[in-house]
Amino acid sequence: MPETTVNIRYMVDDVEAAIAWYTNHLGFAVISNHAPAFADVKRGALRLLLSGPTSSAGRPMPDGEQPRPGGWNRIHIVVDDLAAEVERLRSAGVRFGNEIVSGPGGKQTLLVDPSGNVVELFQPAPG
Repeated sequence: MPETTVNIRYMVDDVEAAIAWYTNHLGFAVISNHAPAFADVKRGALRLLLSGPTSSAGRPMPDGEQPRPGGWNRIHIVVDDLAAEVERLRSAGVRFGNEIVSGPGGKQTLLVDPSGNVVELFQPAPG
């Protein structure tokens, strides 16, 4: 991977379902598939590591806490036409966490992957 690659790990419940979701809905490409434990996918300079419960990243912490999907940290994907992307993804059955929210910097909405991880789609304000 080049030094400009950004690596993010998401814990997922089902590696195959995560691969399908990220490749079919968000245009990621598979780098490697070691399901059911692990896979990695890429989109541009982003490498997303999809770690299942049987991966080394899924092992419990010393205090017994189990790594799991979810939370509010998220991938932020910039799109040209948020409304069109929302329409496309809704028709494909993708689950959303909210409706489109507008602010001074632009518009955004949150998608939820099959394991409960959040992905933000963002359309910058003109100017």
